[in-house]
This record gives sequence, structure tokens and C-alpha cells, in this order.
Amino acid sequence: MSSIQSRIVRYGELKPCKTAFIDAHTPGSDQKENFTIVGGGVSESPDQHVHITDKIGFNIGAAGQPPKCRNSLHSHTTAEVFFVAKGRWRFFWGLHGTAGEFIAEEGDIFNIPTGIFRGFENVGQDYGMIMAILGGDDAGGGVTWAPHVIEEAQSHGLQLGENGVLYDSKKGQELPHNVNPMPLLTDEQLKDFPEVPVEDVIPGYVARYLDLLALSAKKPAKVIGEDAILKDKPGFEVDFLSRGSAVEEQITAEKPVVLMPATGHWRITINEVKTTLSAGDTALVLPGESYSTAPSMTGEAGLYRITATDDQAGATWAG
Repeated sequence: MSSIQSRIVRYGELKPCKTAFIDAHTPGSDQKENFTIVGGGVSESPDQHVHITDKIGFNIGAAGQPPKCRNSLHSHTTAEVFFVAKGRWRFFWGLHGTAGEFIAEEGDIFNIPTGIFRGFENVGQDYGMIMAILGGDDAGGGVTWAPHVIEEAQSHGLQLGENGVLYDSKKGQELPHNVNPMPLLTDEQLKDFPEVPVEDVIPGYVARYLDLLALSAKKPAKVIGEDAILKDKPGFEVDFLSRGSAVEEQITAEKPVVLMPATGHWRITINEVKTTLSAGDTALVLPGESYSTAPSMTGEAGLYRITATDDQAGATWAG
């Protein structure tokens, strides 16, 4: 079992990978940084650093991007949940990103429906960061890219093998003789990726930070779960804690629990280990360990708590 100290990852100590995905050389996406905090993540690059390698049924990651930098359109077969840690972000979806979009502010959370192409762009004034929760130990088995993303990447020297590995001609790499290129989705296959209108996404898949702050005044707000604000069973549950719903007395975790502050400073105790976390920091609590978490300073404080469940990672739960 990894030590408690090794399962606390600071925002300022996150190690980025700038070649995580096929669009790493594509203009407009080439300044993107990918972080894998807990689990294996979905990186296509062997350069990706993994901070906590414990397999807990879901992955925690992050994406950091300067202003005007975007993440290219892709799809997942399991959950991809983002909340904004820093900055202002535009999320968009559909084969060409034109089916719908919205702007997310700090603390807002988006449980993106599986099986649609999605992307995101930093539309703030400074370097921004979004934290990610990905369903499954293998984060859905990787990423499916829109065909035009793969074609554009090839023109900038990056080729994706059907083995899910990136080969960078700028580093002298080429596809091994026994590996074929990742095939492009056919027009027939693309019919399986719906163009979901925005009115079908915002109400059931987006929760706003200020609403969660209000709803958690006396008890944790259930954000993602079977009976939560965003109804889904992705293999984990998400709830939101604030000052009035903090875990003052230590409780024992029955399943893996990840604590991720959205705002303020939080005093965390795991067994006998005490520390303070702030926005962008992550702590993993393993089953059998006891933990407490409460604001350590006056002022606004919000924290996302992610708990593993026995539900299988897969398509968005339809209820």
C-alpha cells in the first residue's frame, strides 16, 4: 500500500506532459499540458508522468492550457467529468464542435455525456486548469478522435497507431512495421456519435459552483449519482462540501475517496497525517483509512469529494 504522504499531490508539484495526445503539434492545441494524478489516465504518450498509480476504479487527471489554446474533438466510452480549478473555459461538442457550447467558471462541473465528440478551450485571460474524473481503471480504454483531428495531426508530424501509441516524426519516430495507423471513423460509424442540442446538455449534465455552495449549506450536495443533481452511475459518486457540510469528525472510508478542493483552504486528516489542501490539490484516501476535512481559514470554501462505487464504468446511465 502506498503511503498517505505519497497520495497527496500539490497543484504546484504537478508534472505536465506536453505530448500526451495526437494534437500536440497542431497549431492552437500545441501548448496544452496533460496531467495524470491518480490511475493510468488516457495519455497516448509514454512521457506521461503518473503521480499516484493506485487503481481505484476511476482516474483523476487535469488539463492546463494558456488562453486561446483548445483541446481537439474526441469521444470517450466512459465518464469524463471536468470541474474548473482556474480560469474560464468554453466546452463545445459535436463532430465539428458546433452542436452546442457553454462557458464554465471556476468551480463549475460538467459530466459530459459519453459517445459524443467534445472539446474545450481556455477563454480566460491567464493560464487555466480543469480537473478531470475519468471512468474506469483504464479510463475507458482510450480516446476516439474525430477524423479531421487525426488528419490534421499527421500533417504536423504526429501519427497514432492502432495500438493507441503516438509516433512523433519530429523525434525520428515512425510506425513500427507490425503496427497499422489508427483507422479513421467511416461516415457510417460517425452516425453513432450524436449531435446533442445544447438544451439537452445544460440541464442534466452541468452544475454551477454557486448553486452547489448554496445547496451544501447544511449537508453535502449530491452532484453526480443515482439520486444526485446530475443523475448518472459512472463507477463513482461526486458530492460537494462547504463550511456547513464539512466532515469535522473522522469517518472511515469503505471505498476509495478522493478529496479535491475547489475554493478556500481545507484541513485534511487521513489517519494521523494532517495537512492543508487548496484548489488544485488532490488527496486519495484508501478503504479502511479514516479521514476528516474542514475549512482551515475563514472565507469561502468548497470541496469536491469523489467516492468509488460498485457500478461498472460505461455509457452514461439513462435512468
